[in-house]
Parts: sequence; structure tokens; C-alpha cells
Amino acid sequence: MKKRYLTTALMICLTAFYGGLKAQENNKNYDEKLAKELNADEYGMKVYVLAILKTGIEKSFSKAKQDSVFKGHMTNIGKLVTDGKLVVAGPLGKNDKNYRGIFILDVPTIEEAKKLVDTDPAIQSKLLDVDLIIWYGSAALKETLKIHSKIEKRSH
Repeated sequence: MKKRYLTTALMICLTAFYGGLKAQENNKNYDEKLAKELNADEYGMKVYVLAILKTGIEKSFSKAKQDSVFKGHMTNIGKLVTDGKLVVAGPLGKNDKNYRGIFILDVPTIEEAKKLVDTDPAIQSKLLDVDLIIWYGSAALKETLKIHSKIEKRSH
């Protein structure tokens, strides 16, 4: 008899527990065409590579040489954007870790990201160094570039 009460109690608990779990619902705003264009998974996410730019080992360049290298750095950023490989770039504030900026690259592997950052004159000249990390984020991130061009009064 005791076993029967335990079994019944267990069944009630399990029913209450599983009945209380809400199944994941489909998003009513889901746009399948846009999701495919952005290579989004079922959660609207995708894999990118986060590049953390750091102060490099080169310290002997003149101001003119540094300016020239950073002009090439900015040109390279523009090329990566045009090629659809760079979705976010920007400098970081002063910090004690020598972090200088970030890129979010629209590639799925560290190897592909390495090939892209190796085209940067600031990396090539060792003025900057880079750490590359896989990052999983919103596939909609790429859409910010379209919006940015509408709010940017002056370009670099």
C-alpha cells in the first residue's frame, strides 16, 4: 500500500513538473527570407570571430611612419567592410591591458580570421597584435552597417 502511495505521489509530482514546463514557441515575427540572407540559425544567431587588437611590439616607428601605417589600417578596415567580412570595428578606451580595439569578423573559423587580420598593415608591422576568439552572436549584427551609413556624417 505504501508503495502505491509513493508511486502515485511521484506521478503527480512529475506531471506537475513537466506540465509546468512551457514548450518553446515559434516567433510570430520570424522572417525566413531574412534569416537565410543573414545565415542565421534557428535562434537568429551565428558564429563570428572576435578580434581583440592590442598594442604590438613595434615601438621605434617615427610619428610619420605610424600615421602611414594607421592610414593603411583604416583603408584595410574599409576593404574588409566592402568585402562583407567585417561587421563591427572600433577603438577601445584607455586600459591597463593594452587593448586598442575590436573587430567582429563574419567568418566561422579562427584560421579564416587570421588570414583577414594578416592583411592589416598595423598587424604586419607589429604596431598592433591580435587575439582571435570564436563568438556566437546575433546574425542581425551585420545589418548595423546599413544603418551606420545613414547616421555617419563624416567618414574616416
